[in-house]
Amino acid sequence: MHLDKFSDYAVRILIALSVSKAGRVPASSIAQSYGLSQHHIAKVATELVRGGFVTSDRGRGGGLQLARPATDISIGAVLRSIMADDPVAECFGSAPNCAILPACGLRTPLTQAKDAFFSVLDGYTLDDVTQRKSALADLLSAT
Repeated sequence: MHLDKFSDYAVRILIALSVSKAGRVPASSIAQSYGLSQHHIAKVATELVRGGFVTSDRGRGGGLQLARPATDISIGAVLRSIMADDPVAECFGSAPNCAILPACGLRTPLTQAKDAFFSVLDGYTLDDVTQRKSALADLLSAT
């Protein structure tokens, strides 16, 4: 499996929110900390809100914050939510175009591999991957 930019940014947003001492963090601040486009961060944040991992408030004093404690946010659940529709291979897509599809035995092992990928990540929470909060916060504020 491979994390695309969208999934990578989703995890980065959650990490930034987890280590922030502020109650709410503007998407623009997160984008600046990582040197990323504010537009991209906003799009990813919308998906995190839709998935129930983040809340968002507009206006002065608004921003993003975790919807629940970091100990209750599974990395596997986040990535499963973000990557749910991403096919592992073309044969899993909505319009498979492969000459050997009817006889190919690769779909089962690829499905098992994808399930194993998420299963391992289900064992880790956002809190687990942000144990070094002060170091992470320092790195994010250094940009």
